[in-house]
Amino acid sequence: MSAIRLLVLGAVRQHGRAHGYQVRNDLEYWGAHEWSNAKPGSIYHALKQMAKQGLLHAHEIAPSTAGGPPRTEYEITDKGTEEFLRLLHESLVAYDQKMDLQSAAIGFIVDLRRDEALDLLRKRIRGIEEWRAAVTEHYIPEDGPGQLGHIGEIMNLWVHTADSDAAWTRGLIERIEGGAYTFAGEGEPFVGVLAQGEENPYATGEPHPGDEH
Repeated sequence: MSAIRLLVLGAVRQHGRAHGYQVRNDLEYWGAHEWSNAKPGSIYHALKQMAKQGLLHAHEIAPSTAGGPPRTEYEITDKGTEEFLRLLHESLVAYDQKMDLQSAAIGFIVDLRRDEALDLLRKRIRGIEEWRAAVTEHYIPEDGPGQLGHIGEIMNLWVHTADSDAAWTRGLIERIEGGAYTFAGEGEPFVGVLAQGEENPYATGEPHPGDEH
């Protein structure tokens, strides 16, 4: 599963309607170009592909009075919202995916109800615990990685990573249970997108042909 679909759908959804450069600007504002495959070419390609798939609706708007090509603005469809929520749910529960997908899911976690987010995170914990129980039938962390030669370092890495993920997830659950953050249906959400014309201090500044469309 690729993080780019979740990131692009979520960014468009937060705006309501956005052109490609706005989506790119938001993802750079979040630093997604550093921790995911959300590079300009991937973003613009994803927008066009998901419009073809019916996940986004493409609106062609008139060019500015100064001239130039018309821009396309994207709006998420009902089908796109279903796909966004499916990806978000799967990414919060699955513990065996890449960090970029987990990071993208955390970025949109407040789009869910508080109880829904907690339920998904608890499922994530259960999945990690089941995986760890299965692995430690054959590998005993307390005996150290040397029991399997240097290959044991691979198992050691996996177990430590799973333990760290579980500890972090438990901390997040505790913070959410304690009332942290504003979730869906609880009031005005945190604004994580840039307003039209707002300067992005984290923009790469690298031009791309898709910026004009």
